[in-house]
Amino acid sequence: MGKMLYLEGFSGIAGDMTVAALLALGGSREKLDLALKSLALDDEFSYGIATGKSHGIAGTVFNVICHHDHAHDHDHSHDHDHAHDHAHDHSHDHDHVHSHGHIHRNLADIMQIVNRAQLSVRARKYVENIFRIVAEAEAAAHGCTIEEVHFHEVGAIDSIVDIVSAAVLLDDLDIDQCIVEALSEGQGVVKCQHGVLPVPVPAVLNIAQKHNIALRRTPVQGEMVTPTGIAIAAALRTGDKLPEKYRIKAVGIGVGKRDFGHANILRAMLIEAIELPSDADIWVMECNIDDCSGEMLGLAMEKLLAAGALEVNYTPCFMKKNRPGYSLQIIAGQRDVEKLEQLVFENTTTIGIRRYPVERCCMQRNMVELDTIYGKVAAKRCVYKNIERIYPEYESVKALAASTSVPFYEVWQAAVATAGVQN
Repeated sequence: MGKMLYLEGFSGIAGDMTVAALLALGGSREKLDLALKSLALDDEFSYGIATGKSHGIAGTVFNVICHHDHAHDHDHSHDHDHAHDHAHDHSHDHDHVHSHGHIHRNLADIMQIVNRAQLSVRARKYVENIFRIVAEAEAAAHGCTIEEVHFHEVGAIDSIVDIVSAAVLLDDLDIDQCIVEALSEGQGVVKCQHGVLPVPVPAVLNIAQKHNIALRRTPVQGEMVTPTGIAIAAALRTGDKLPEKYRIKAVGIGVGKRDFGHANILRAMLIEAIELPSDADIWVMECNIDDCSGEMLGLAMEKLLAAGALEVNYTPCFMKKNRPGYSLQIIAGQRDVEKLEQLVFENTTTIGIRRYPVERCCMQRNMVELDTIYGKVAAKRCVYKNIERIYPEYESVKALAASTSVPFYEVWQAAVATAGVQN
């Protein structure tokens, strides 16, 4: 069984920060190096892995150096590629204009590069899915098809390296579940070849909307969520809520290169959900019903109890316009709430359910056997501090009465008498 990953998103997310965090979690550098060499793009990029700090918090830094005819360093943590339907990059930390002489790659070109790489089946699927998410978002932003979207040479290299690296490390770490609650984003504008764009940039906005990823607005001036970063999150995410209780097995910190006035880090955590016992974290669910037959209500109770409800009861009540009805109350463990609500909607006519958490105090319980004059009867022994009681089990008394042809009441009385002696 694979592992569960939690991407915190305190300072947004970028491709290189994700790779750095996965390396810090223990992802294989050897597998990463092999995969990146197999891209056969040694003349176009190199990369480095180092330790770094942001506002006093230490972590791992992943840096891609692009080899091209403009000799300057590309800080691509939050200074990333934005794909276009033509030949410009608008990485927001670079105010200069790139030459039109660069190579421009579309999605098919990039997939050709990826296809020659030595990747596992799962890693390759990650790469294809992430790039498609980015391309679809950019195509929607520019009003073109994904086949027409072109990535600027420098940005495409950054994206290829970040996405392939993340895919290889995720596969190596055996991640099959990923929780992304919300990603913090800045505000203001970023400069690009065409002028000025608002934050979140269109591609990020499109991915967040299509894949239902929550963005958390912060007062930071600048872009904290990159298209590559949020595309990785969108491809991985299997849930947006952490387990009620969990253990942290490992923490990896990816450090970004921008200074936003706070620790610019992405924390990736391997977590393990802690299974809650059925009688812990108890919830009450209630609804009033005035248009449901007695047969339906009886069947609903049977199904709810069979599905794990701890208690189910009906109370007569008067509803709107003095209509007589029933108030349905269910007591259940939190992990069963969603399943039981589904059954209520399927098997009754209610259109709404109230729910709230409660606390309860229970006697300790265990099963015992009563040796009566008619035979053995199962019973429940309940203890609280200095209080002890034993209650014969109905089904056991019923079965013994039937097998001995003794009236139920006599068997019950014999069991109660034996219980009193044992108490």
